[in-house]
Amino acid sequence: MDYGMQLPVQSQSSMYAEGWEAGAGPDDLVEVARVADRTGFAYIATCDHVAIPRRLAEAMSTVWYDPVATLSHLAAVTEHVRLMSHVAIVGLRHPLLSAKQYATLDHLSGGRLILGVGAGHVQEESEVLGVDFARRGAVLDETIDALRAALGPEEYPEYSGETFAFKDLGQLPRPAQTRVPLWVGGSSPAAVRRAATRADGWLPQGDPRDKLPAQIAKIKRLREEAGIAEPITIGAITEPLYVGEPRWPVGRRTLSGEPDALAESLRAYAAMGVDQIQVRFRSRSRTELTDQMAAFAADVAPHLNDHRH
Repeated sequence: MDYGMQLPVQSQSSMYAEGWEAGAGPDDLVEVARVADRTGFAYIATCDHVAIPRRLAEAMSTVWYDPVATLSHLAAVTEHVRLMSHVAIVGLRHPLLSAKQYATLDHLSGGRLILGVGAGHVQEESEVLGVDFARRGAVLDETIDALRAALGPEEYPEYSGETFAFKDLGQLPRPAQTRVPLWVGGSSPAAVRRAATRADGWLPQGDPRDKLPAQIAKIKRLREEAGIAEPITIGAITEPLYVGEPRWPVGRRTLSGEPDALAESLRAYAAMGVDQIQVRFRSRSRTELTDQMAAFAADVAPHLNDHRH
């Protein structure tokens, strides 16, 4: 079971941002990315919103770094860690536009892109960009199919659908990977079906542990019914974590304590059939966050795949 993380600073929703992030900037992002790279994190991830309406600004904030610009910047200061959009609202953009951006990112990073996609939930954002919010699911399905073609090996990709069609239009550079992993985010029935039938991976959105086994079983069943033989990478977002005994209130839901106890708790995800966990650490500063990341990598991660009972 691999472990990755959503980067701090780059998106600052009141639901998860820590107090120190409001005053943070590029240097902090770079340092966290370098620590992730050095300590064996599978990926670092960034979110995607183009514009936040005033009615949602208090809850969501308006801090949303662009994923392609951010991941490209971080690609240059890291070597191994994969670069993931979690998630890109690709339906807001023409698939050839997204393909140009993400193919370039994959090329520049030496093939480290994981393209996570989702439908988005902000009506005004869709409408100002000329996308029918009510049709966002159908548009996303078609965009995924178009991106499969446009991110493949062909210099002149071809696709024909209801909303998009293109051929005889060349795009170089191609991605460094022969197949860019395309992961679908979301836990609604539509998102689960989309992941099962169209994706290489699934990123649940807010499913608690007790709901995951049924969702995973459903994905496997739908995939089998669709006749898709390739395995799918199943993800999970863990509870917030704190390695060691916190001396400050880290919140009721946070898993904290000795590394052995944390590893044992997190192994339950592997037992359900989860392939990668997205971890999040409580922190009061960048240094506390990077210390937490290092402690997790050194003392918890080596035991995530132990088969002790």
